[in-house]
Amino acid sequence: MGILNLSSNEGAEAAPEAAIKDHANHTDEDIEVGEVKQESKYAYDDSRKLGITGAVFLILNKMIGTGIFSTPSSIFAATGSVGVCLFLWVIGGFLTFCGLSVWLEFGLAIPRSGGEKNYLEHIYRHPKYLATCVLASQMILLGFSSGNSLAFGRYILYAAGGELQDSYKARGVGVACATFAVVLHTVAPKWGIRLFNVLGVFKVAVLVFIVFSGFAALAGHRLVPDPRNFENAFAIESGEGYGGGGAYAYSNALLNIVYSYKGWENANYVLSEIKDPRRTLTIAAPLAVGGVTILYVLANVAYFAAIPKSDLATSEVIVAGLFFKNVFGDSAGARSLPAFVALSNLGNVLAVSFAHARLNQELGKEGLLPGSRFWGSNKPFNSPAAALFLHWIVTIIVLLAPPPGPAYNFIVNLYTYPGAWINSFVAAGLIYLQYQKREPWNPGWRTFLPVTIIFLLCNAFLAIVPFIPPASGDVWADGYPYYVFPVVGVGVLILGGIYWTLWTKFWPAVRGHKIVSERVIGEDGDEVIRYRKVKTR
Repeated sequence: MGILNLSSNEGAEAAPEAAIKDHANHTDEDIEVGEVKQESKYAYDDSRKLGITGAVFLILNKMIGTGIFSTPSSIFAATGSVGVCLFLWVIGGFLTFCGLSVWLEFGLAIPRSGGEKNYLEHIYRHPKYLATCVLASQMILLGFSSGNSLAFGRYILYAAGGELQDSYKARGVGVACATFAVVLHTVAPKWGIRLFNVLGVFKVAVLVFIVFSGFAALAGHRLVPDPRNFENAFAIESGEGYGGGGAYAYSNALLNIVYSYKGWENANYVLSEIKDPRRTLTIAAPLAVGGVTILYVLANVAYFAAIPKSDLATSEVIVAGLFFKNVFGDSAGARSLPAFVALSNLGNVLAVSFAHARLNQELGKEGLLPGSRFWGSNKPFNSPAAALFLHWIVTIIVLLAPPPGPAYNFIVNLYTYPGAWINSFVAAGLIYLQYQKREPWNPGWRTFLPVTIIFLLCNAFLAIVPFIPPASGDVWADGYPYYVFPVVGVGVLILGGIYWTLWTKFWPAVRGHKIVSERVIGEDGDEVIRYRKVKTR
């Protein structure tokens, strides 16, 4: 297993036992504000760990959320072509498998919770701690459940007879949704896992229902005239409501598809809580991603079978609601169908809060956050209550602070963009590890070079193209200048660099201490990095 060496002796490869001994020999003058005491218990027994089924549904629940029930509208509006739109969904599935292969190789090499945090630490060792701080900024500030929480509120109100719109009433229901997920994972973690397993089965059933309803619509069983969307499928529509094509429109469309597939890496965040992670991950992850890819493509076919192009391009997040209306009518029974979509959103919120809280806890356990002992604790319910609370705070702020409209959509969509930069660095790092001679790299899973390069180029494309002006020339097409989105996304990552500067350079110089790291044996038997502040004067 590859483990990052960040000891205070440059280039030294100290043994874990020596690190623990060194830990015990620090004097009382050491500043231990970031250190987590060794007696803290972080390991869970096997009854709390996920098997193959649990891992499959952990991935499914994050992948199948708001995306497939809303983003087909924006993707079609951006491309203006039915054929291109379906082709992009297939490409999205292929790119997801490319990324999954990269994450499988890292996950088998470093089978520990934290995901790309561990991978970046292993690759980018200098400047020390910088990669970790940059990722921490993205995950804490943008790792929220706001989008699916709001979608839950909107679909619940729509099923109750209201309008499917962004209102503060819908946001209130969204707050209740996020709060329920966090409280359940805190006080009854076993029930939280069981519930998102059940909802995983349910949301797959909803997608299968949409797919078969689409087949019925293709056969003529619908309440609207035949939209004839598959005639001359690759013709490109233009006019008001369409993106006008070009690199900017296609990059936005692909970014939205990547968002819809987001979640394939979810199991890597909680590997310490998965039984036999090497076996479980290699079975569960491809199974989940393959099933989702097939369902996503067929669900889009279903939408095109029942919704006219002009309605689809302007339907925004109510694609699934419009589909149900066109196929089943506007009866009370048909209006209750969106409640099923709402439960799918709830499953996503449960999965996201479960995984991201574990990543927040890893940051706390390693002393990277102010008040790390608190954020890394499992008290009082033997669950990451404080880390879940941190996730809840960010989610609620994003839910309630911005007004409805472009400002809110901007913040929610921002969740995906910085990930393109992170993924690019992880993919580039894997290429380096596979071909460097400094240390052996043989994790038991090999990603072929062309696969890694494709994933790298795709993410580099998604990271850079948003800086290019839209082909339509409409700089304010989304309600704000096009360049604001990538600038803010990169700014979140830069904020992590600023935190790194303050944490490792400025405050140590002011207070007379230095940041050192130690390799210690954690409660689960894995080697873990601990960051400490040690006085220099």
